[in-house]
Amino acid sequence: MLESAKRVAEKKDWIKGATGDWEIVLGLEVHAQVLARSKLFSGASAEFGGAPNDHVSLVDAAMPGMLPVINEFCVEQAVRTGLGLKAQINKRSVFDRKNYFYPDLPQGYQISQYKQPVVGEGSVHLDVDGRAVEVGIERLHLEQDAGKSLHDQHPNMSFVDLNRSGCALMEIVSKPDLRSADEAKAYVTKLRQIMRYLGTCDGNMEQGSLRADVNVSVRRPGAEFGTRCEIKNVNSIRFMGQAIEYEARRQIGILEDGGSIDQETRLFDARKGETRSMRSKEEAHDYRYFPDPDLLPLEIDDAFIGHIKAALPELPDEKIARFMTDYGLTAYDAQVLTAERASADFFEQVARGRDGKAAANWVINELFGRLNKEGKTVETTPVSAAQLGQIVDLIAAGTISGKIAKDVFEIVWTEGGSPAEIVEARGMKQVTDTGAIEKAVDEIIAANPDKVEQVKAKPTMLGWFVGQVMKTTGGKANPQSVSDLLKAKLGI
Repeated sequence: MLESAKRVAEKKDWIKGATGDWEIVLGLEVHAQVLARSKLFSGASAEFGGAPNDHVSLVDAAMPGMLPVINEFCVEQAVRTGLGLKAQINKRSVFDRKNYFYPDLPQGYQISQYKQPVVGEGSVHLDVDGRAVEVGIERLHLEQDAGKSLHDQHPNMSFVDLNRSGCALMEIVSKPDLRSADEAKAYVTKLRQIMRYLGTCDGNMEQGSLRADVNVSVRRPGAEFGTRCEIKNVNSIRFMGQAIEYEARRQIGILEDGGSIDQETRLFDARKGETRSMRSKEEAHDYRYFPDPDLLPLEIDDAFIGHIKAALPELPDEKIARFMTDYGLTAYDAQVLTAERASADFFEQVARGRDGKAAANWVINELFGRLNKEGKTVETTPVSAAQLGQIVDLIAAGTISGKIAKDVFEIVWTEGGSPAEIVEARGMKQVTDTGAIEKAVDEIIAANPDKVEQVKAKPTMLGWFVGQVMKTTGGKANPQSVSDLLKAKLGI
């Protein structure tokens, strides 16, 4: 693969070894379970959980004479994901048999796609520490998942649960464009975000619906690619970063000691924070791919693709750009608000017809901060978008100050109710009567002659006087009016 001189010249991600700089080269194979009610080739439930072997049809169990029937919705979901990745949609693709033996694979083969996948090349754009990184997508193909072997239920026995067998997977294969653990983590995070926006995968890594095989190699900057090792089935973004860092340094250590890297498959031990060998290339499977004789080639037309494309939602990159343009947000705030589709929708409800920056500050700092603290999400928030919007309106109208607004937010969070009615019923309106504010200002100045002399010499002390006036008025005075009166009376 040819790389741009600009990319080679970037030294930010180089690792310093004992004998100079090294560069990590990464390629990922992400396995994403299609968000669908039934499996890829049967009508059995694809829902997570359930009693062992409860979601298994005769097709999933490979009973004699049972033939697979393609789930059209799963094909739609794959095409939808391909369009979200700006990828080429192949109008003709073929399902193949990937042959290997394992107890949780009852057929003795996995139905997958080999040379003719449903989705071809695409790209994903990342922002990593302020750097723009483009990652090429090699392909996306559909395949059925295997079952699950359980080895910890009995000291002398293993069990097989086929609930997952036959569930539809999208395998998304990247080009070797990633150069650090941070880039790999950002890439998987972005893939998960895109698929959640599209509704094609829930991205729940703890349930196994998103996992990755990570190909790691190292080289001297600008040199040929080195021998890669594959880390299988990483199911945590944090663990992915740890696995990459460990594996890269392991390979660098071997090369700097004069050794060579053996191409092999490895596993990551999260408890020890290290990778360990699973099998060498000599032990690698010969999968003997050949077209599945029970399935015709998959052929789709422009109308099918066009129908899906017309229904695509606004995706994260486009939404970020629009939030920055329409609401005047910084790139950081726009990224925080669009991290999840539900968060972006919530913000837009709050911001509609209001100052975008003010709405963003309340959503990010007050709401998200409290949600994180309480372990809640925007779907389970006690404060609705309408209620938060009312609070922003009350501040904009000068009815309440920012400090009082936080008190109102707390009441709405714990008790509910209309912010406007709460402010009225509890006498929380901001004092805007300049006469009342002036009286409080005069009293504070008269009681603190020593502070008056100090503030004249050091104007930054004005905040102390503002705080005292606000305390005297129970936080109800308009802070700007207080500041203006103090400046006039103190000659600042």
